[in-house]
Amino acid sequence: MTDQTPVQPAAKVLGGLTPYLQLDGAFKAAEFYKKAFGAEQVFAYPADEKGRTMHIHLHINGSTLMLSDFYPENGMPAVKPQGYTMQLHLGSDDIEAWWKRAVEAGCEVAVPLQVMFWGDQWGNMRDPFGVEWAMNAPVKKA
Repeated sequence: MTDQTPVQPAAKVLGGLTPYLQLDGAFKAAEFYKKAFGAEQVFAYPADEKGRTMHIHLHINGSTLMLSDFYPENGMPAVKPQGYTMQLHLGSDDIEAWWKRAVEAGCEVAVPLQVMFWGDQWGNMRDPFGVEWAMNAPVKKA
């Protein structure tokens, strides 16, 4: 195993609930999330001999998202993401730009951005790692 010394000091956890995604290719996902969602990487452990990392800490839209690769030899086998959605709550002036950036980065639209029955603008997409993302914002007042 390679040296598991962090590449920077521990970062502040933002928010009261932190999603932690296990993905095949956490470093690639972090780079993608920088392009798609404006993520800032604030902490990471270096890659092991297989190119995996046990921990990456990102800040996105004032919140924390943590990532790691699968480690089947340590009881963390590769499983397909299912049954959850990462939802970004945005301002009415921001949502179109966030949506466009994510789609241009490579997210696949599942439900186009539109005004929903609850009165907010909302849409859903899937990233190249199989993670579902949604964006929600109040409708801009005329």
